[in-house]
Amino acid sequence: MTTITTREKKKLSFLREVQNELKKVTWTTKGELLLCTKAVVIATFVFGFAIYLVDLAIRGVFTAAGSFVQMIFG
Repeated sequence: MTTITTREKKKLSFLREVQNELKKVTWTTKGELLLCTKAVVIATFVFGFAIYLVDLAIRGVFTAAGSFVQMIFG
């Protein structure tokens, strides 16, 4: 004969509550998921490329400023 302890009752109650909450979730469709994934990947590359271009511009400014200072002060 098995007896269920209070701890086991709490675990079972928790799992039932989780199961009930998961039934209420509105899951995305496969098409929505693919569309959002593509948008995130494209946005990541676009922003990464933009940051790269800004980095190149800043590096160019500092290189030009260094060359200018070196030209003036030898």
